[in-house]
Amino acid sequence: MTTPHQQLDAWIDAHFDEQIAFLQQLVRVPTDTPPGNNAPHAERTTELLAAMGYTAEQHAVPEAEVQAAGLQSITNLIVRRRFADGGPVIALNAHGDVVPPGEGWTHDPYGGEIADGALYGRATAVSKSDFSSFTFALRALESLKAPLKGGVELHFTYDEEFGGELGPGWLLAKGLTKPDLMIAAGFSYQVVVAHNGCLQLEVTVQGDMAHAAIPDSGTDALQGATHILNALYALNRDYLQVRSGVEGITHPYLNVGLISGGTNTNVIPGKVVLKLDRRMIPEEDPVQVEAALRETIAQAAASFAPPRGGKALRVDVKRMLLARAMQPLAGNAALVKALQTNGEAVFGEPIPAVGTPLYTDVRLYVERGIPGVIYGAGPRTVRESNAKRADEHVRLDDLRRATKVIARTLHDLLRA
Repeated sequence: MTTPHQQLDAWIDAHFDEQIAFLQQLVRVPTDTPPGNNAPHAERTTELLAAMGYTAEQHAVPEAEVQAAGLQSITNLIVRRRFADGGPVIALNAHGDVVPPGEGWTHDPYGGEIADGALYGRATAVSKSDFSSFTFALRALESLKAPLKGGVELHFTYDEEFGGELGPGWLLAKGLTKPDLMIAAGFSYQVVVAHNGCLQLEVTVQGDMAHAAIPDSGTDALQGATHILNALYALNRDYLQVRSGVEGITHPYLNVGLISGGTNTNVIPGKVVLKLDRRMIPEEDPVQVEAALRETIAQAAASFAPPRGGKALRVDVKRMLLARAMQPLAGNAALVKALQTNGEAVFGEPIPAVGTPLYTDVRLYVERGIPGVIYGAGPRTVRESNAKRADEHVRLDDLRRATKVIARTLHDLLRA
């Protein structure tokens, strides 16, 4: 007699070609963010889910809120499956929005091509792959027709790249969902129980534009910005001495990812804008981190010497994002244990519970008291998947096995 786990595995094996085709269809609808026109993907996902017998609730975020966030359209999806009373409701969250593909691809970023046992395309690893793993894990669970308690919700959202506040954050704030436990899209060889926070600031450095032939008649905003940049980058030396006690997380880090300014090559730049990203380890206080950064910027700006008689630098600092670090809640123990036990059984090796230097939408659930972890289809590291790089891909073996782990875990937590 076969066990429920074996039956789940067999169903997933029998339907794996269908799962691959589902993922390919998802990859072929671009969700580049920016610009963030993601409603068409939600519509296509709804159609594909309907063909499987699932009704996806479409929750469109109001246009004004979306545009205020710098995006074009967001429609978040919820699929609800309820069983008998008495068990937990487990949410499975994956995000469909992704960064633009960039250059250097050897496969069509929207082609869903398969080569050498991997499926290529933007979001194949992060995290349209888990649209498929979560959906087919739920389908496998329902195929058992076994007595179950509680329920499962699929949360497919479209704002992770810009912070998640209009994705899971919006659904939770509107009272549209309140699960007891949750699993977010991740990779297959570890259960992530903690992650870094992230603070993003926009720094506008205002000088005094002038003709390049008479540079002393103006204040060069780019030179001023360079002076500020040197002060900011010097902080990274100090951050190396600040170590996290969470396995998988090392130290804080500051990155300036975008610089824009100036008007022409023969004009002294009058304005330069810097956008910086400060990763915070779980032990850090975001309020103190932000205050310290603002003080460093202010001191550097004040110490910049303009030309004699020139105007002093004016600097404006605006917060773009504050994503708090995720720390594990006590209630996640059963979830972690089930994923580790089933992960080891399926993958044949221990599945550690660790932290990650990334920040994710899980924090939005955890901040509301909902225990959550990160687990899904992918390799051992982000770098191996080429997530956010050219030739992003997911190994099909990892996709298949992760789907089995999730299905088994749902069964173990919901069985009557």
